Amino acid sequence: MQLTIKPYQLEYKFPFGVSSNTRTHTQSIFIKISWDGFEGYGEACIPPYLGETLEESLQFFEKAKPILKQQSYPCSIAEIIMELDELDENCNAAKAAIDIALHDLKGKIENKTVSELYRLQTKEEFSTACTIGIDTVENIEQKINEAKEFSILKIKAGTKDDKALINLIRKFTDKPLYVDANQGWKDKFLAVDMIAWMKEQNVLLVEQPMPVNMLEEMAWLTQNSKLPIIADESVKRLVDIEKIKGAFSGINIKLMKCTGIKEAFQMIELCKLHELKIFLGCMAESTCGTSAMAQLISCADYIDLDAPHLLKNDPFSGINYKNGKIILPNAPGIGVQPKRELVAI
Repeated sequence: MQLTIKPYQLEYKFPFGVSSNTRTHTQSIFIKISWDGFEGYGEACIPPYLGETLEESLQFFEKAKPILKQQSYPCSIAEIIMELDELDENCNAAKAAIDIALHDLKGKIENKTVSELYRLQTKEEFSTACTIGIDTVENIEQKINEAKEFSILKIKAGTKDDKALINLIRKFTDKPLYVDANQGWKDKFLAVDMIAWMKEQNVLLVEQPMPVNMLEEMAWLTQNSKLPIIADESVKRLVDIEKIKGAFSGINIKLMKCTGIKEAFQMIELCKLHELKIFLGCMAESTCGTSAMAQLISCADYIDLDAPHLLKNDPFSGINYKNGKIILPNAPGIGVQPKRELVAI
């Protein structure tokens, strides 16, 4: 198998982030794995908070080339990821790109979608949240207007101005909200009061309200919360689920955290076993990465896969959005094609 690599800068329609962390772009690396005339595509999205860099990811791909070169079809994606884990315990986004590309390749060779490879039903349409980043009053109103087809909005919170932000949003829409507190709350008593207030404001869930190192406080908050509490930063991979047992109501699974589709599906199965809610999310991936995760959406309780909707220069076609719902492509693998005018790979 041959690996081709293409770094690419994704541009946001609006500045995105929280207060001083606002960003206008993010880095992705697109890859192609070729075998016997078939091509599988994958994406490593490198948002800063993961602690992974573009340079480290590119170096990882170079180290992975010999491993992939000796592979033929059929191959075990799980065994390849295990071998890549031995190369470097980090670089999860790069591993995810390889996992996604291998799934895409396998689906094309067998003429099946990834959801069919996992024997999942995906003919329905699934609603996804649309993210509204913290911004000026004028930009927030514009973002809400642009998201008018979406039935659920997601907001970034975790600041001293959370109530003011929700009150502002309520001037423009009464749609239900997902709230991502980004580890911003440090006092469990203030947090439980805030969540009770948010429930009255038609908030449906809260993501990662407290820091990763406050697991005992998180468990207390989850037990006393009027809303589901979803782990994000507290869980990256399969092994982390046992560590947070009892501290959350559910888990936000992201391909860039967990090394790809194979491990994401294993996490889904373990969540079901522990009766944890399943939230399928994304970083700032293009249609390539989000189309890969969308293959698993029939397993989800909550979905936040709107990243392509937020981009100005999405270099792939694949999933589409209609009336705030994700429509899966009717094509094998993850169902994507590169837009040659934007990214030649």
